[in-house]
Amino acid sequence: MRLFQWAADWIFPRKCVLCQKILNRDELDLCHECRCNAPDFTQRSGKIRYISSLTALWHYEGNVRCSLLRYKFHNARSLAQSYGRLLAMRILEDFGEDIDIITWVPVSRNRKRQRGYDQVELIARAVCKELGRPLTACLVKHTDTKPNSGLSTPEERRANVCGVYHLMPGVCVEGKRILLLDDIVTTGATTSECARMLLSGGAREVHLAAVAAARKEH
Repeated sequence: MRLFQWAADWIFPRKCVLCQKILNRDELDLCHECRCNAPDFTQRSGKIRYISSLTALWHYEGNVRCSLLRYKFHNARSLAQSYGRLLAMRILEDFGEDIDIITWVPVSRNRKRQRGYDQVELIARAVCKELGRPLTACLVKHTDTKPNSGLSTPEERRANVCGVYHLMPGVCVEGKRILLLDDIVTTGATTSECARMLLSGGAREVHLAAVAAARKEH
């Protein structure tokens, strides 16, 4: 087994999820430099409508931004396992076990078919595997939308996602504390709309955990 692992590591060396540097044997997911210097998310003051609290691993900049763009648009789906492991640890630190349902911000069926995968679902599955918790599909996105990143104002972003998410038929969220997972949070328009739908279905509160979030200027 050790010989097989050695051969696998030699042929497919493990790389840092952020900078792509080959990892040392004692490193997992992140190299020492990125573990020490990545822009850790420490900003808890930014408010997103309908979201009770927000946590993330990093601010969306530098190597973090490059890593997520590679994951999302260049089929680097193997990065989901590293994101999931790291995000699971952050969730335990910030929320403990006080969550009833874990779900995610879904892409539309058409976008999933074009891309070949739902990038947030893969992260969510990795998170739940680490936490030993079930993942529940609570939301469905019925309509393709323009990428929010291409819209210039918060009003345009809210209008772009308004009404495109619906509760999954047969899912009961009434009275539940929901943890909503996402990959990147910028203005929060998409996650706000997802949280609004969960609350309209009777959820007690919605909390948000993401791989990265934009830095809010004061």
